[in-house]
Amino acid sequence: MGDATELLKKKLTTEDYNRLMALANAKLHAFVADAIELTGAESVYVCTDTDEDRAYIRHMALEKDEEIALNIKGHTCHFDGYYDQGRDKEVTKYLLSSGSDLGASLNSMDKKEGTEEVRSLLKSSMAGRQMLVMFFCLGPVDSEFSIPCVQITDSPYVGHSETILYRPGYEQFRKIGNSPDFFRFLHSEGELEGAVSKNVDKKRIYIDLEEDIVYSVNTQYGGNTIGLKKLSLRLAIQKASKEGWLAEHMFVMGARGPGKRITYFAGAFPSACGKTSTSMLPGQTIIGDDIAYFRKKNGVMRTVNVEKGIFGIIQDVNTHDDPIIYEALTKPGEVIFSNVLLDGENRPHWLGMGSELPSDGVNHSGQWHKGKQGPDGKEVTASHKNARYCLNISDLKNMDPRMDDPEGVPAGGIIYGGRDSDTWVPVEQAFNWTEGIILKGASLESETTAATLGSEGVRTFNLMSNLDFLSIPLGKYIQNNLDFADGVENPPMVFSVNYFLKDKNREYLNSMRDKLVWILWAELRVNGDVEGLMTPTGIIPKYDDLAKLFKEKLGAEYTQDEYVRQFTFRIPENLAKLDRVEKIYREKVADTPAILYQTFAEARKRLNKAAKKHGDNISPLDLPAE
Repeated sequence: MGDATELLKKKLTTEDYNRLMALANAKLHAFVADAIELTGAESVYVCTDTDEDRAYIRHMALEKDEEIALNIKGHTCHFDGYYDQGRDKEVTKYLLSSGSDLGASLNSMDKKEGTEEVRSLLKSSMAGRQMLVMFFCLGPVDSEFSIPCVQITDSPYVGHSETILYRPGYEQFRKIGNSPDFFRFLHSEGELEGAVSKNVDKKRIYIDLEEDIVYSVNTQYGGNTIGLKKLSLRLAIQKASKEGWLAEHMFVMGARGPGKRITYFAGAFPSACGKTSTSMLPGQTIIGDDIAYFRKKNGVMRTVNVEKGIFGIIQDVNTHDDPIIYEALTKPGEVIFSNVLLDGENRPHWLGMGSELPSDGVNHSGQWHKGKQGPDGKEVTASHKNARYCLNISDLKNMDPRMDDPEGVPAGGIIYGGRDSDTWVPVEQAFNWTEGIILKGASLESETTAATLGSEGVRTFNLMSNLDFLSIPLGKYIQNNLDFADGVENPPMVFSVNYFLKDKNREYLNSMRDKLVWILWAELRVNGDVEGLMTPTGIIPKYDDLAKLFKEKLGAEYTQDEYVRQFTFRIPENLAKLDRVEKIYREKVADTPAILYQTFAEARKRLNKAAKKHGDNISPLDLPAE
């Protein structure tokens, strides 16, 4: 500790030194001192929870050209490099000691080798720059859910983003004293070309689960650098597994039922599958759009939003489909746009915004014009398909008043959804918790989007929409979810939703607005207000209940023909899905719980029995009432 203190005294101003020493935590001091020595930072700024410190970070982002001021007060835009536009799974790895094994599905490497490699890339990476030492809290402060975090970065864009996305944590660190129980993140954007990371071929995102530390270098894209987002989720999943709670890739929202009733739902969707827009449906309330922690309290599952802001995909956000988000993006307030198109007046434009796009401007590729080809020979779209916005949930008019409740909110239902063109109906309730976790969550597939690097439109297995972030063996993760209902008096109902079902002509059978009806039907089910029809894999709505919801909530006539086309149950596709998913478990997941195969077998029996009676496709009008 003595050596760390001496180095900190030498490198920090008196004010910054006093700020850091006010947090009486030896592990924290050693981490900061090591980061300074490793990266060679010229100066260090220690951020507290004050508005003045947050304003300093915002100003620094503009001064360094990592953000550009836009035409609306408080709005800025950030550009990532051309080849740094998504989470890079290939170079995101767990560092494991000899003898540790997470299974073949998770990307890992030797801890000693990986630590040496990433530290060599971080060596002197902040020379001539200012290091930011920032403190945040995952989950509400002063709560059983709280996890203190320290983020070190040389990117004011990353720091600015985190001040929007996470609750301030300096005072939380003051309260934990010398406790070693906190997460650590060290990031450097590396050598810059213009204002973007130059050496993306040397991009590394390495996660040390034993030390609760994440290293990230030579990248600026938020999913690779904003430590408290999906990187901290990986740390939290392992921590939760050890301590008996759950960390999930889920939104939390409140659905309004009859009277003044609010029922809380958590939902897991892969990127660009309607997750954020579901979390803030018109007329409903939002607690969070991305990551949730769950704990059991007095026989009830309770959940919180880990974050206080949103880092959402902006493509297709428009006044018709997402009026609440659109309003927040077009009024004064603190918003960071990333990788959109800027016109000559510094106004942002994005794909699917509902108005004609300019034919030229500035985007992540530099000066842009319609038809431009990038360095890889591909046509550059006006705005990147994975372009984002970052804003405070408190700037949304439908923020739930219990968003910061330290006790969390009771989870009434769990929803799993993805891009599925031919199998799942728009909404279905599982028969029970076990079938919900296995046939909905553990069987989740989705057709890929631009949110991750690689090909689009490929059907991909994505266990509970959390596969990219798991830090424990897959089978153990499934078993943890199954066991979490133990001791819960009324476990949440589990639903699947599918906003992307298509007909034989490849035309969508759902309007994006329809999701409001699917969620409100689930709210009625949770509270026992409506009955349903039995499919081989769950319970679907009756026509009359949906027609009433469409009329009352959307002002739309919902025909029986639409109902039949949307809710016809497709047996061959469901059987094929079970075959695909089971093959993955048998070949790649050595610790798969036996109950998964048993549940699959029982579902197959029901599917085959129904096929003998009804044929390949079952009209909902032929299904029995529950």
